[in-house]
Amino acid sequence: MKNIIITVFVLFTVIIYGCSKQDTDFRDFLKGNEIIYTGAVGNVSNHPGKNRVELKWKSSSDPTITKYIVYWNNKLDSQVVNITQKKDSVSAVISGLQEYVYAFTIYSADAKGNRSIPQEINNVKIYGDLYSSTLLNRGYDAVQPYLTYTEDKVELNFITPDTIHVSTTIKYENKFGIQTEKVFKGNANVITLTDHKLNTPILYKSAYIPARGAIDTFYVNNFSTYPPYQFKEIVCNKSLFSALSLARDVGVYEAGTGINKLWNGSTTPQSYPNIFHSSSKTLPHAITFDMGKVYNDLRRVEIIGRDGNHNPTEFEIWGIETTPVELSVDPSNAAWPAEAVSKGWKLLVDAKRTDNGVNPMKFAFTANPSKIRYIRVRIKKVASGSNDSSNMTQLTFWNYQ
Repeated sequence: MKNIIITVFVLFTVIIYGCSKQDTDFRDFLKGNEIIYTGAVGNVSNHPGKNRVELKWKSSSDPTITKYIVYWNNKLDSQVVNITQKKDSVSAVISGLQEYVYAFTIYSADAKGNRSIPQEINNVKIYGDLYSSTLLNRGYDAVQPYLTYTEDKVELNFITPDTIHVSTTIKYENKFGIQTEKVFKGNANVITLTDHKLNTPILYKSAYIPARGAIDTFYVNNFSTYPPYQFKEIVCNKSLFSALSLARDVGVYEAGTGINKLWNGSTTPQSYPNIFHSSSKTLPHAITFDMGKVYNDLRRVEIIGRDGNHNPTEFEIWGIETTPVELSVDPSNAAWPAEAVSKGWKLLVDAKRTDNGVNPMKFAFTANPSKIRYIRVRIKKVASGSNDSSNMTQLTFWNYQ
């Protein structure tokens, strides 16, 4: 019994002694070599460039951190980012990389050399000359490459570019003969030039980024030639036409047979009253109207007579750019043409036809006419033999543009 009591006492003493030890006494076993980790890196993103990449991460809240270390190439290469002030995020641009897919490892560290657990970012794609060589200039609308082609405005009509397209550089000769280069940012389909010299080449080159947030822009290696404008005869816009009655012009038979009938869109000979019907005035007599805009190269006219009498078989068409001033003599006067020329009018065509003037007939204008906005038709002879009346259904003009 005595031995049992002694044994219990000894065990109790050992337990009490063991419980009196501090929790940190494990350090006695580590002998001062315990591991301390700094705060880890979080939310790493990558932003590619040309043979480089920007790594960006959320900084740790650990106040002891003095630097971050980035490793790559199986830790054969590294870059240190020293921290001099507290920031919400930290970034490092790693340059001199090959066009390859990399893995990066990022540590934080303090002044004593303690480091965080590693933060890895894999499958980071690096871009370079190989990527650039695959880029193509953006496409244009092959059906309608130009929306407008005039001295005042040239509108290039591109198709919707790839979402990573960032800009288009246009190279051309301006109106003063100077080679010009302009950069148009964004994805707009229509690019407008206001100083292009017509009939000279237009070159273009596109720029891209390989991914959203990229730090470098990649350009197509070479300029492409935009297709040259294909000039063609275009019908002048009749919706812009309006009557312009000068003092010596012939009047109309009645309000319903006015000059505006000549551009109402009729395509076949019409009957009274859907025609222009003049009042009585000695032939030659004239009518005048405004085409609503200046045309640089009017090429031809088509005249359609009415389905009956008084259709013009001999007539002149004159044009001028500026608002006309009435002449001192009537169109029936032999001196009228010479005075018209002296006032700036240009004779576009002196037309004659040998039929009854009913059916549509086209007449070509003189080559390279001046800029024209206002038209004057001087009717000299009609099929009916009348000496004071004229009828027409329609006038249509074509401009070379």
